[in-house]
Amino acid sequence: MNNQPIGVMDSGLGGLSVVRLIQQQLPDESIVFVGDEGHFPYGTKPQAEVRKFVLTIGKYLEKYPVKLMVIACNTATAAALSTVKKALPIPVIGVIHPGAQAAVNTHAHTIGVIATDSTIKDGAYEREIHKIDPTIKVISQAAQPLVSIVEHGLTDTPQAQQVVNEQLSIFDTHPIDTLILGCTHFPFLKKQIQNKVGKHVQLVDPAKETVIHLQTLLKDKNLLSTTTATYHLYSTGNKNTLITGANKWLHGNYTSCASLTL
Repeated sequence: MNNQPIGVMDSGLGGLSVVRLIQQQLPDESIVFVGDEGHFPYGTKPQAEVRKFVLTIGKYLEKYPVKLMVIACNTATAAALSTVKKALPIPVIGVIHPGAQAAVNTHAHTIGVIATDSTIKDGAYEREIHKIDPTIKVISQAAQPLVSIVEHGLTDTPQAQQVVNEQLSIFDTHPIDTLILGCTHFPFLKKQIQNKVGKHVQLVDPAKETVIHLQTLLKDKNLLSTTTATYHLYSTGNKNTLITGANKWLHGNYTSCASLTL
């Protein structure tokens, strides 16, 4: 057993989709969350720059200390997972492999991927899917504007649906069986995305799959906690934005929220 918290990081508020799932599935686990809003967005930045940000946060979390780090950001996972794994003495997991595996498990012939500019340019999901099954067709689409919709609290608005419709229009002429929500911000737009692609398309949330993987890892390594959970949230930008997101998506279920300078 290990009662130290789990470290979770993201470029902004999207990682709260992972935090809320940990709260639901692993209610005894404490969490330290860092939203790097001071450097938001990651999706339009060079990978070398993103690696630097993620490594800095990883070293901060290691010293906190946390028992494990979750890179709850697809862009950061693509850019930095292997680097951070080598640099830190604690287990580090990302969101891409669990999401790719879950999509393949749907037995889809054609898988769609929506993600940030950087994740799509990197080809991380297509590469991971083809490692598992090279026969699957992958249609990738950058949908960077959806990140801003979430960060600005515009989910569940007509504007959100309009932007989703515009960004996912490629699937009107390129039909898919399964769609990977390849950014941890996107589950907050699941309703609008499902409206656009139709009920026949199965949506895969890598955040959900990552928490399933996390649960298995904690059990296998005997790292499960047995104490009352606490949730400490930090923002490298405006903490009020994080507070608003946490009140909305975590239902106010957090211990503290503060600014952080790294």
